[in-house]
Amino acid sequence: MASLTYRERAPAVQPAGLLVLHHGRGTDELDLLPLADVLDPQRRLHVVTPRAPLQLQGSPGYHWYVVPRVGHPDPDTFTAAYGVLAAFHDELWERTGIAPGQTILGGFSMGTVMSYALGLGPDRPAPKGLLAFSGFVPAVEGWEPDLSGRTGTRLFIAHGTNDPVIGVQFARRAREVFEAHGFPIEYHESDAVHAIDPVVIGPARAWLEATIE
Repeated sequence: MASLTYRERAPAVQPAGLLVLHHGRGTDELDLLPLADVLDPQRRLHVVTPRAPLQLQGSPGYHWYVVPRVGHPDPDTFTAAYGVLAAFHDELWERTGIAPGQTILGGFSMGTVMSYALGLGPDRPAPKGLLAFSGFVPAVEGWEPDLSGRTGTRLFIAHGTNDPVIGVQFARRAREVFEAHGFPIEYHESDAVHAIDPVVIGPARAWLEATIE
């Protein structure tokens, strides 16, 4: 497990699955770790939170890629992060013995982008579910999502209508695309800004419980 720094929360019993939470821009592996107990209070899941590989001059925390324009990651840094995160997931599955089909990839903001990328990448195994808070499916040179070969992957999307960083139109567009391809999807909007709105935590917890059954 040398590819990325990470934290983890062990399950209380034999794990029913794996939840990997990817943090947003400018934070670290500790940022989403408290979500483990909020989303999985019975501790049925093995939860892991990796740290993004980039530190940018003049910007706090860690980053998955450089942002030239919202919705369009810098290809070089995105590709590098994609590669190291893919290796991390592979190492994690091997170490825990939990398969991709028992795994939920989730995140917030830039972490959602990476969850979409690794969960939908044509060279990557399909996860059981994708938990997407306030992000977007990336449009980036050299990467295209596989939308036809993994429609068994369940999706939970939540986004704030007052988000000034990543507009809600990105979530609405993702919903349209996923529904058109037959993905099972649960979608929530609230009047939140760029944050995980507490009102969606209950539905997210219920979705997660249903997904790992």
